[in-house]
Amino acid sequence: MEITASPFAKHPDSTRRASIEWPTLTLAAGIYGGWGLVTFFHAELPFYVLVPLGAWLLAWQGSLQHEIIHGHPTRWRRFNRFLGAIPLSLWLPYERYRVLHLCHHRDEVLTDPLDDPESYYWTEEHWQELGLVGRWLVKAQTRLLGRLVIGPFWSVSRYLLSEAKAMLAGDRHLARIWARHLAGCAVILAWLVFVCDFNPLAYAALILYPGTSLLMVRSFAEHKAEHAVFKRTAIVEGSPVMGLLFLYNNLHAVHHAHPTLPWYKLPAVYRANRAAFLERNGGLLYKGYGEVFRRFLLRAHDQPEHPLGRVPLDS
Repeated sequence: MEITASPFAKHPDSTRRASIEWPTLTLAAGIYGGWGLVTFFHAELPFYVLVPLGAWLLAWQGSLQHEIIHGHPTRWRRFNRFLGAIPLSLWLPYERYRVLHLCHHRDEVLTDPLDDPESYYWTEEHWQELGLVGRWLVKAQTRLLGRLVIGPFWSVSRYLLSEAKAMLAGDRHLARIWARHLAGCAVILAWLVFVCDFNPLAYAALILYPGTSLLMVRSFAEHKAEHAVFKRTAIVEGSPVMGLLFLYNNLHAVHHAHPTLPWYKLPAVYRANRAAFLERNGGLLYKGYGEVFRRFLLRAHDQPEHPLGRVPLDS
């Protein structure tokens, strides 16, 4: 779909980029250095420091990977991919995340249960195939509490099973991606076990699981099924702390309008064009993540079945 009207036309900063985006490189150094320190000194850190700090750093790296997918922080693609491919989360190959997320940015299919890889909606056929237990687990995740508690296990296990099936069916390209990813995982695990004396199961329970849950706070309410393309993407404003964690992807409608704009420029673009963005997305706005928690911690954000079956073909 062509976007020509200001402020939704291609942003000048999308084409005039610095060779090196120092805010993002500085952030990357802080994330990887912080993760190294936290894992190395994990035995000396009290539980109430280790878990939130480790989870924050893991989620922050997820936000950094998302930024790198969109062409940051340098003009050197190989360096960018190397920076994003360090597998702190272990379960998700960066290259797979890159391909699937760029598919998600086909806005005309946003929320489609088959064509949007990041959709949480289901077709009627697949909904029935889930069975009673599966449907209960999915319905529980339409509430934020369920998404945080069940979501990581549900999403990661289903994703890994899907990847395994594809490789067993003969997908050699996917197998090569996973081979490179597992080599990186071996380095991470060697650091955890031989340098830090950090049990990998403890790492998964204390850092990996809560870090994945924290990332799911952002994705929980950022899209909603609608006929109109631009009304499917939300904005969460007034979030200085969580906004920094998510690299201002809480201003999600702005990101979808300007996907190559650096994270640190998103707030200014939003402030300058707030009324236009809210008019365009139909007022799909939350006044901070406190509102998201109050409204949806124990109540469903939406129904699991896609209300339109699939997104309209004429979108």
